[in-house]
Amino acid sequence: MDDASAARLGAGKYLLVTSFRRDGTPVATPVWVVRDGDALGVWTVADSWKVKRIRNRPDVLVGPCDLRGNPTGEQVPATAEICDPATTARYRTLIARKYGLTGRLTLLGSRLRRGLDGTVGIRITL
Repeated sequence: MDDASAARLGAGKYLLVTSFRRDGTPVATPVWVVRDGDALGVWTVADSWKVKRIRNRPDVLVGPCDLRGNPTGEQVPATAEICDPATTARYRTLIARKYGLTGRLTLLGSRLRRGLDGTVGIRITL
């Protein structure tokens, strides 16, 4: 997949990340997305099922979607990896910048509820 596709997906408001259960069943989740060099970055709750599925099986499908997770374009294969705390912090900053007041309020609420260790970044390479 080329750099233009990563740029297009990173510029969108939502990314549909489809991870797979142990039995191969796909589970699609809409998430906020930021550009991370040649990859994409998303931010999520550390103990979420999608994080557990990605730890078991890092291959995912990604594509553009709307707020409700309805696909608005083609899904493409990618590889996901759980990020370290420094990268997660960088993704928080990028999300606050991209999503403005809504992003900042969401990040603040998450930090108050879960603390900084309660969320992780996921780096997605196309």
